[in-house]
Amino acid sequence: ASMRTVEETFFDFSQRRKGILRALVQEVDKFYAACHPELDNLCLYGNPDGSWEVRLPCDEVPPELPEPALGINFARDGMDRRDWLSLIAVHSDSWLISMAYFNAARLDAEGRRLLFNEINSLPTCLEVVTGSAAPGSTTQAAAHISKRPAGVPQADPAPDTKRPAFHPAVSLAVALGQTANQGRPRQGPPPSSAAEESSGSEDAEEAEYEPCPNCGREFKDGDFWIFCDYCRRWFDGRCVGMTAQRAEASKTWKCPFCTKEA
Repeated sequence: ASMRTVEETFFDFSQRRKGILRALVQEVDKFYAACHPELDNLCLYGNPDGSWEVRLPCDEVPPELPEPALGINFARDGMDRRDWLSLIAVHSDSWLISMAYFNAARLDAEGRRLLFNEINSLPTCLEVVTGSAAPGSTTQAAAHISKRPAGVPQADPAPDTKRPAFHPAVSLAVALGQTANQGRPRQGPPPSSAAEESSGSEDAEEAEYEPCPNCGREFKDGDFWIFCDYCRRWFDGRCVGMTAQRAEASKTWKCPFCTKEA
């Protein structure tokens, strides 16, 4: 069924995009192995929960939902790996747009315009995969890849008023264990609310983190991320050109979005 609001449609788009980027960037080796050329026609799907899967296309003709590119596995060994991933990213961008406007069937002209602006404020999958997404290329309002519609819980912002220094040597387990009464702010991007609710007894490394608002990359153990003192969001240090040493030498830090708006 078509979605009724711009927020619902954009949230679905963002989550599916998150899954695609996870396959093409964070879990690229696993994705590469899943696309063996000797298998049948395979497709890359980004799911509404932010996960991804490689599987056969839908058997229904016509399908209930728009289908992604078919047979992505056949060209894997005949192309340069980077070129192959870029080609899949292009097709994935096309599929994400198709899904968004399929879900937006009930939106009026103004709703479709707003949806397009929200989508266009994010770097494309191709831009993220090839590293061509420039800092400041998205608007602060729509840049967060996990934007949620009304009624969907959102992770609480970090209560820290001082930008913490995040050192690459600090493990995720230690970062998750930091509390205010230890005298130090949390040393990593806070987990998403869904991860916090489902974590239970799972290991800290399995927690899901909000991706970098600028490049879509997710936090991994050993990464250096930096906290913006103005919009209170976490950014991948490599994406914004910051290092632990430079961060320690500065009292405050302003992200590309806040710098652009200033």
